[in-house]
Amino acid sequence: MKSFKSRVVYAAAHVVADPLADNTPGRPAVVDWEATLRYRRHLWSHGFRVADAMDTAQRNAGLDWAATKELIRLSAAEAPDLVACGAGTDQLTGPADLKDVLDAYLEQIATVQEAGAGVIIMASRQLAAAARHPEDYHEIYGRLLAEVERPAILHWLGEMFDPNLAGYWGSRDVEKATAEFLTLVGENAAKIEGVKVSLLDEAHEVALRAALPEGVRLYTGDDFNYPSLIKSGSHALLGIFDAIAPVASKALTALDAGDLDEYDRVLAPTVDLSRKIFEAPTFHYKTGIVFLAWLNGHQDAFVMVNGAQSARSLPHLREVYRLAAVAGLIADPDLAAARMRSLEAVYGR
Repeated sequence: MKSFKSRVVYAAAHVVADPLADNTPGRPAVVDWEATLRYRRHLWSHGFRVADAMDTAQRNAGLDWAATKELIRLSAAEAPDLVACGAGTDQLTGPADLKDVLDAYLEQIATVQEAGAGVIIMASRQLAAAARHPEDYHEIYGRLLAEVERPAILHWLGEMFDPNLAGYWGSRDVEKATAEFLTLVGENAAKIEGVKVSLLDEAHEVALRAALPEGVRLYTGDDFNYPSLIKSGSHALLGIFDAIAPVASKALTALDAGDLDEYDRVLAPTVDLSRKIFEAPTFHYKTGIVFLAWLNGHQDAFVMVNGAQSARSLPHLREVYRLAAVAGLIADPDLAAARMRSLEAVYGR
């Protein structure tokens, strides 16, 4: 199986909903497991590790804890050395205090570790709501990191991806939050393999990367500026890699060979596509990811858990289709054109 030498790269992967099930909002998620696993094999074949059960898989957006546990189990069973999974607190359904948050995190970490996958400690809506001081974050994360069997990845997801995470690490001031985050990482560096940062701020990421303790990787989660950030030294854990895996694989192979001109040439056309998919409201980016998987024949229907296929307009999806073609990301133009025509017919076009 192909792998990359110069960077560690994860594609955050989506789930494929069962198109014949009731996946409307508020209903338990019904997943097409074979299609979901088949897509992970596609990502592995292009050299990517898979970051599973993350926000790209619709955590906190329709993928309930029961389905998440099954996703973790099945994905890790196929390739445990190539999978890291999100552990969060989304099984909590009502008001929660810090003890509730800690217990929920520990349950999910145990689930990931029992499956044999690496642990990604996700940012928690419930912790953001319950914490009153930066010390609360230090206490919770310190307890969690004491429990991981091997070093984990910490996930800092910005409020553009989830407004409920505003003020994470104890401050709405990004510089103050960064100082608290770096203190936490420094105090627990032996238990932290890397940090995944999704703030869409290139300058902030470069400065944070330079300030991390030796041996702690910075995984870019910046779906706007990933080419330059990866080239300058960041590793990557990106939702956009779900959609652009074949082209990104070619670019990362060129980077391994030291051919920076080829890296730039291949990856540059994907940036406009990524910025379109992740445009505000950014948390609806999953719709574009699944749309491209459908256009490219990786799944039979453009259907998502929680009915999220309706989150983007037809003009938005038309532009995603156009930009994907420009970037060389339409595998079968005839199939994609036929599927696009069928979608437009639903809209009366």
